[in-house]
Amino acid sequence: MEKEQLLKPIAKVVKNGTPYIGWSAGTNLACPTIKTTNDMPVVYPKSLNALHLIEYQVNPHYTDQRIPNHGGESREERIGEFLFKNKDATVFGLREGSIIEVKKNVFMLHGNHTVRVFKYAHAPFEADGFGFL
Repeated sequence: MEKEQLLKPIAKVVKNGTPYIGWSAGTNLACPTIKTTNDMPVVYPKSLNALHLIEYQVNPHYTDQRIPNHGGESREERIGEFLFKNKDATVFGLREGSIIEVKKNVFMLHGNHTVRVFKYAHAPFEADGFGFL
């Protein structure tokens, strides 16, 4: 997308009313950056900027579980590291089977799970909607 210079044209048509549906990496692309993806690029792109359709970062496939024999950080630890460098950001940990729908800047959570909300210097919390925004 970066190489073909597609970010700005896609963002423009979406902001002008074309619906955007993204899951997994497509969810990351709706955010200001792709810095909360679970898979970092092998070749470093010129920028980690994304479509910036929403003002928040999302970590799709979020899990509270520690992966057995993984040896690396948990998702919560990785998000904490991100927030240490990006103190003004808010991150939504979006669990499998959950959807964030945004219409006219109103956020709605669908599915059978809560969303885990992360902010720098605050304890993460569970939310069953976005009334806290």
